[in-house]
Amino acid sequence: MKFLPLVFSLVLPLAAAEKPNVLFIFADDMTHAAVGALGHPEVKTPNLDKLFASGTTFTHAYNPGGWNGAICVASRNMLMTGRRLWFAKKEEPQLKKEVVPAGKTWPQIMKKAGYTTYMTGKWHVRADAGSMFDHVGDVRPGMPNQVKEGYLRPVKGQPDKWDPADPKHGGFWKGGKHWSEVEADTAVKFLAQAKKDTKPFFFYLSFNAPHDPRQAPQKYLDMYPVEKVGVPANFLPEYPHNKVMKAPHGLRDEKLIPMPRTPYAVQVNRREYFAIITHLDAQIGRVLDALDANGQRENTLIVFTADHGLSVGRHGLVGKQNMYDHSIRVPYVISGLDIEKGKKITSPIYLQDSIPTILEMTDVGVPKHIQFNSFVPVLDGKSKGHTQIYSAYVDSQRAFTKDGYKLILYPGGKIARLFNLKKDPLERVDLLENGKGKKKAKELLAALKAEAKEWGDTLELGEYPKLK
Repeated sequence: MKFLPLVFSLVLPLAAAEKPNVLFIFADDMTHAAVGALGHPEVKTPNLDKLFASGTTFTHAYNPGGWNGAICVASRNMLMTGRRLWFAKKEEPQLKKEVVPAGKTWPQIMKKAGYTTYMTGKWHVRADAGSMFDHVGDVRPGMPNQVKEGYLRPVKGQPDKWDPADPKHGGFWKGGKHWSEVEADTAVKFLAQAKKDTKPFFFYLSFNAPHDPRQAPQKYLDMYPVEKVGVPANFLPEYPHNKVMKAPHGLRDEKLIPMPRTPYAVQVNRREYFAIITHLDAQIGRVLDALDANGQRENTLIVFTADHGLSVGRHGLVGKQNMYDHSIRVPYVISGLDIEKGKKITSPIYLQDSIPTILEMTDVGVPKHIQFNSFVPVLDGKSKGHTQIYSAYVDSQRAFTKDGYKLILYPGGKIARLFNLKKDPLERVDLLENGKGKKKAKELLAALKAEAKEWGDTLELGEYPKLK
């Protein structure tokens, strides 16, 4: 591929004015398949569909996990610092003091290389955004406030006091205008400001959508009649191993839908999930249109992804504090310059691999403290990239994906589960429950124990009866 001759063919570093712009668009709580271009049969995302068609898609992009219920905290800390999960957790308290990694975060590295840096939207990182970016817009809290009417609903046959289109509930409507629209407004202004700058821009555009409360204008909700919304094939009324997962059913996310889950409640919540995604898509379209109108598109690298996925009724779960693909995988596309259009790559990546990748593509150079890997060689066809994926949630869950299989562990309950992802992508058939796969599970457990050290993981994984 002709990919990025500007990165590889020059002996001397590029002058700042010659470097490409970077637009990193980040969603929150968006599962990997929730894009029409990726084959979702229901959700409408015309603008994202065009973006995915204009670049290369990584079909298996992962977030490594989290150290508390707010998975986005760990995801975003790793994205800013380039540190792997448990190293990032250890260093997180120092971010506010700017001791570790002062001057070493992704936007600070870009600034040092001659970029003007911008940020607006969700932050959820301990450090002040203004200490990392030149220009900061509407910084939003970790999640929009969810009022009591938004929980444990709906119950079929009973009045639903929650209306996702009603501004009286606050949340995304706080301030009188939907947050996604405010964030897009600021993004358009920043792009116009960047057009006047002689320096290239690095823009971290972080939407809160489609995180709950899943609110959208009525016209978007009307696109998804409840009775026409599908119930996932891996729907369950309750997750069977809930008690050894660090109480997922007791977490805030899980209380959005009543227990046991019902098909109707899942349909209503998925309707609202799809509606806010389509509304988000419209705002992303506004930003991309501005990029085109400003004549900035041709020299801009664009990444769209999300901090983690979401269950919304799959496996009896609602949130993201689990090891299933709907929660640990995210949509991912990179577009611009000479990146191949319409290509799909199945080799797995971590979304935080974005840092060294963009640093390499912009000829900035990758500092030694960055622990993630550039996927430029994968784009170039010179490497298959990662061959295995590590996943973790606090001290109660671990997972390891390799060779088309996934091993899930609940150390506290001595429970192991094994799925053949090629034959069973919805992770419905536990091979160990059926008395199969013991040899493969042992192989994955040994590999997981070795890989865990690379992530700073000190959890004792213990023994599992089904592997003996």
